[in-house]
Amino acid sequence: MSVETFGQPLLTFPDAEKSPLSIRAKALVFVDPRSRQLREELEHLAPRAISVLIRGETGTGKELLARHIHRASDRSGLFVSVNCGAISPTYADAELFGYAAGSYTGSASSRAGWFGSANGGTLYLDEIGDLPLPIQIKLLAALENHEVTRVGAHQPSPVDVRLVAATSIDLAQAVDAGKFHERLYHYLSEGQLELPALRERIGDILSLAEYFLGIYSQRLDLPVPLISEAAQHLLERHSWPGNTRELENVIHFALLVSTGDEILPEHLNLPEASGPHLQIERLVAQTNIGGSVDERKALKDLLIELSQRL
Repeated sequence: MSVETFGQPLLTFPDAEKSPLSIRAKALVFVDPRSRQLREELEHLAPRAISVLIRGETGTGKELLARHIHRASDRSGLFVSVNCGAISPTYADAELFGYAAGSYTGSASSRAGWFGSANGGTLYLDEIGDLPLPIQIKLLAALENHEVTRVGAHQPSPVDVRLVAATSIDLAQAVDAGKFHERLYHYLSEGQLELPALRERIGDILSLAEYFLGIYSQRLDLPVPLISEAAQHLLERHSWPGNTRELENVIHFALLVSTGDEILPEHLNLPEASGPHLQIERLVAQTNIGGSVDERKALKDLLIELSQRL
């Protein structure tokens, strides 16, 4: 569990025309049209006193969205982040709702639990679909009644918690399969945000890459290199199954292995950074080929397909 105090700046929303480095953008940017749409939905939901369910693949930045929702609200309490996949079913009650002194062997003092820690603030449950069904039922009761009963206690305690949950699975299908509580699903669905995969928001890739370069260059006390045009093409063509987290790792690696003031294709730990893909990317990047971005991409795809047939 991680707890962070309220009020520290987290996200900025860069204009597409500006360099994210110049305005110190954070790791979630809104440049691509799909991201801009998400930003509008986020700004609408964040100040409202409702639960929010964030859907998206692993590594897309769901916790960043949750933190921004907390900061954009008027809640003065803490942001409490919990990974539901790491919860032991045996102690889930105690972890979630807390326990009274003497409830367990060696428990000389009481503990507030996640709800108590987030009182007045926001409780973020990552991968909420991993919670056991009995705990889902108790979670729903706590949210609806605004009170929790600690393990070993006889009286409930009032709590004021805003819940933001995240999932990488289809909870509606989990409900149909009997693996997720239907009423809890409807409670969470008051507000929903869909965080697109990185491959679906290509316009954000270079902004994020530049941001990570800036962050790691500062940590390593190195000058910030440029990303060559050929390397940019490779970054935009990769499918990014690991999403933003994978991009961060690739950029960190490229910074470590580069020796000059420019990130080249061979510095990128990507399968496309070798063989015919690399040669074609260099050819297109270095040749003055007219046409739109889509036409240039179509040409590269055709050249790669032809090379694979040779």
